[in-house]
Amino acid sequence: MLKAVLFDMDGVIVNTEPLHYKAYYDMFKAVNIEVPLEHYQRYTGRSTISTCTGICDHFGLENDPKELVQLKRKAFQKLFKADPDLDLLPGVLDLIKNYYNNGITLVLASSASQITIHDVFTRFDLDQYFKGRISGADLEASKPHPEIFERAAEIAGYHPSECMVIEDSTSGLKASHAAGIYCVAYKSPHSKNQSYELANKVISDFSEITYENIKSEFEG
Repeated sequence: MLKAVLFDMDGVIVNTEPLHYKAYYDMFKAVNIEVPLEHYQRYTGRSTISTCTGICDHFGLENDPKELVQLKRKAFQKLFKADPDLDLLPGVLDLIKNYYNNGITLVLASSASQITIHDVFTRFDLDQYFKGRISGADLEASKPHPEIFERAAEIAGYHPSECMVIEDSTSGLKASHAAGIYCVAYKSPHSKNQSYELANKVISDFSEITYENIKSEFEG
């Protein structure tokens, strides 16, 4: 039986990816590197420190990856506060309320920093629906490592077989698959060049996975 849903945030709850894109490229400019879009997209779903470490390694930068993290986060915070059009993705609040009203435990499992998670949850008043939230930035291993979803299931208080993940990135799907958790891939128009082959179910509209429509997947 389905007991808990573990939500990714970027690309699932809110589309901050354009802001992250701008912030990363502001950071790339600050450290004087040119990063092809195709290379940047390889890091979708990964934590900022994991991405910055990969960038330093790939481009042979002598900078400490933590320095790049701070540059990127400073740029992101400035963009976040200045963007009046930032909003929840269509239908996701209805889905969150649907699960909550059916007694499903909700946990956020995002690669975003706790600062960004806090800003998003405060802006859209989401804490009332979620039992907990975990940031991949606080963990030793980043997606596609399964740790974040294993920890999220522990926070929810249920066995992985009683949980479901909603993700939009290849890295997130790999992490969910490795954790042994049923994973729904949200095929967001904002998430480019992602593979959904490991997903148990692929959707393009959140109404497809309301509690009434998904519970049968966990029965028997």
